[in-house]
Amino acid sequence: MRIGIGYDIHPLVEGRPLVLGGVRLQYEMGLAGHSDADALVHALCDAILGAIGEGDLGRHFPETEEYRDIDSLRLLEKVAAMAAEKGYRLVNADCIVHAEQPAISPHAEAMAEAMAAAAGTDPGRISVKATRGEGLGPVGEKRAIVARAVVLLEETA
Repeated sequence: MRIGIGYDIHPLVEGRPLVLGGVRLQYEMGLAGHSDADALVHALCDAILGAIGEGDLGRHFPETEEYRDIDSLRLLEKVAAMAAEKGYRLVNADCIVHAEQPAISPHAEAMAEAMAAAAGTDPGRISVKATRGEGLGPVGEKRAIVARAVVLLEETA
């Protein structure tokens, strides 16, 4: 068994769509970043990469033209394939999104389904939760969204 943890933060900006967990949410701002800036998928990718001892997302997917505006679910597909090549599969992932707005909970199931499909696993293996910043820090001030993920992987052979 291997455990990994992931974290990501992106600032909220005007003029970009808001994508979290592979789901496009209706909101007046989106996340700034080189890719689609899906902080939730990035946190999950980092957790998996950490569990297999492969560093972080930036090491494998640098800020080059190849990855500009890429759908982060494609990155998750690649990370899940790397884990499989090393002989590991996802037992479960526990994810949390820190966002003052928009409401995340109504979309949590769709996010789990999208990420599970990209990771090649059952949606029941991925939990998505949400919390607010309660007016504190960049999340509470509606300037950023944070995501965290913890994964448990098991050997397949």
